Order: sequence, then C-alpha cells, then structure tokens
Amino acid sequence: MPDTLPTTRAILADLIAFPTVSRSGNRALVEHVRALVEPAGARVVLTDDGDSANMWISVGPENVPAVVLSGHSDVVPVAGQAWSRDPFMLHADRGRLYGRGTADMKGFVAAAIRAMLLAARWPLRTPLHLAISFDEEIGCVGVRSLLPMLAAQPVRPLLVWIGEPTGLALASGHKGKSAYRVTCTGRAAHSALTPQGLNAIHLACDFIAALRTVQHDLISGTAPDPAYDVGYSTVHVGVIRGGEALNIVPDSCTLDFEIRDLASDDVTAIEARIRAAAEAIVAPWRDRFAEAAILIEPVNHYPGLDTRHPGALAFARAVSGHNGAEIKLAFGTEGGLFAQSLGVPAVICGPGSMDQGHKPDEFVTEDQLARCDAMLERMIARLVTGLGSAFPMQS
Repeated sequence: MPDTLPTTRAILADLIAFPTVSRSGNRALVEHVRALVEPAGARVVLTDDGDSANMWISVGPENVPAVVLSGHSDVVPVAGQAWSRDPFMLHADRGRLYGRGTADMKGFVAAAIRAMLLAARWPLRTPLHLAISFDEEIGCVGVRSLLPMLAAQPVRPLLVWIGEPTGLALASGHKGKSAYRVTCTGRAAHSALTPQGLNAIHLACDFIAALRTVQHDLISGTAPDPAYDVGYSTVHVGVIRGGEALNIVPDSCTLDFEIRDLASDDVTAIEARIRAAAEAIVAPWRDRFAEAAILIEPVNHYPGLDTRHPGALAFARAVSGHNGAEIKLAFGTEGGLFAQSLGVPAVICGPGSMDQGHKPDEFVTEDQLARCDAMLERMIARLVTGLGSAFPMQS
C-alpha cells in the first residue's frame, strides 16, 4: 500500500480535534474532509444546513448501484464528565486511542475516509459512497435532509453499511425509537388548601405508573428476541420537571419519555394504549377541574431495522468475516431511515464498543481500527470485481 495514503489513526486525530458536539455544527470538519478527498478524485456533494452539512462522497462509476458506507460526525457532550485527558485531542496509551468520538463513531469515519482514498486508486466496477451526517446523537436528525437527494437518484444503493461500534460483529437490526414530551396540567393552590388544587406532579406520577404497567406487559407478553441484549420493547422516562415552591400546589409538570420498539411490536398500538391511559387518569378530575389534561406530543421518531435480505447478508458476512449469527442492537442508527426511505438493505458493523461510547475517557483500540481497515480493503476488492446491479435474493 502506498506510503502517501494517510493512516486511519492520522485521519482520526484530525477528526477528534473538531469538537462537533451535536447542534454545534460540523462545517469545519466537513471542509477538512472535502480538502482531503477531492484531490484524490472523489466527487463530493453537500446538503447544506447552515453551520452543519451532510456530506456525500463518491468514487467509481456514476449511475451504477453502489455500496454506501455511513457514519455521523457529531459526538455527545463532555460537560460534567471527569476526563483524565483532553477529550478533543487523540491520546495513545497501551494500544488504546482516547478521545471523544473515537468509538462513537469517528473511528469508523476515519477508516471509511481512508477506504475512499484507497478505492479512488482502483478501477471499481461497483461504486463506493460515503455518507457523513450530522446531529445523529439527537435522533438521527441530520441525515433526513440527505435522503430526498438519494431518493431522486436514477439508481438505488445495493447496501448501506452503518459503521456504529459493534466490536466488528455484524448486526442486521436495531430497535426503533419514539420520543415524547408530556405536559400535565392541574390547578394551582396554597399547599395548606391542597384539596382546592389539582397537583400536576401527582398526575405525572400516575402517568409514570401507567407507563410502568405498559412496560411490564411488554416484558411478560412478548417472546424475547435472543438476538438483542434487551429482547423486548422498552418504555423509559428520562426527564421530569415540575413545581416552583413547596407551599404551592403545582399546576404544571412536564416529562420526557421514549419507546424503543422491536420490529415485531406495533409502536402505534403501544402509543395508543399510553394515550388511553393518560385520558383515564384525567377524566375523573374534569368535573371539578376543567383544565385537567395530560398532553402527549411527539418529539422525534426513527424506525427500527430488520434486514433479512440473504444476498446482502451473505456479502456482509464475507466482508466482515463474521461467521456466527447476526446480532441486533438496542441503540438506533440511521439504518432504519435508509431502509425505509430507499427500500435498500442495511447492516451495522464498526470498530469499538458502545460500552466505551458516551463516557469519559472514551477509546477505541488500535487493533479494532486495524481490523476495520482490513475489512474495508476486502470490501474494495469485491467492488473491483463488481457486484452487478442487485444482490441475489438467495445467497
């Protein structure tokens, strides 16, 4: 391999230096990557959103079905975390590379950029694309502005390869996620006269109890999917806010909850049950308190992924070297959006572990990056030979 090709570690060091915390913008990183790949002959398209942009990089023939590598450029915040080193400077120590985003998921993005530079030197028969999106960590937000452009292309991809950290195990699915903001409305009163008021925090507590009943029923009424670490759909309250002073019956309380659903569960039916439970909580109070309400508003949703295409999975197994059963992930990716919007299969496989992601002193091992490089080189070799216009349905 030519010495002039930058190493994944060197590319990663540059990426880590950009503090692309979600909502803070990724423009500087995108321009850095463009300056790296365009001179190598890669074609670049940006979908612009002010300080942030999705990046679509292409090598190989045009208007031919391709394999797409996909990763996000944003990272979670470091505020409030006890880092032992600068999180936005790559640090190497005993085979580990430390820095915010090394595992989730600039390690894969760095390896994918190197793969694009390498692929640009070969006569590919099947093209290779790289999608770098923004604001994935807040609900796969950024990539949504890229999908209409791809849907308008004359050909669809053969496969989307999401490089989220799986320890390089091959994942064929993940749960969907729906997030909601709930506003509980009661009536204020002096706490010495509590019966004259309707405590919104109490309404919220009753609503949370109803969510816990739904969660119990999802566990007891579903045959667990053994491919997941958590083999059933989950309901979770993450934020609650209410009250101004102890001597005031609060008239408002808000909370945020989420549903992470298996493909086999109907999230619409789960949501409908939760809405019915909310109405049952406030209905008895309306004779005395006409304003009593529990308002549930959707905030964000992305679909789950359940790839079963035998030909695409056979290709992914061969490239990844994964010979066992595919795993499924409790956390979400843009894979479900690609599959839903474009009708193409998607898999997840990347270096590092989510056990290291989102934590202080996040790291990826040098061994994982080296193995990821080798995996992508195997993929490029297959693209030189060519995959044809479609994967066969039977492997």
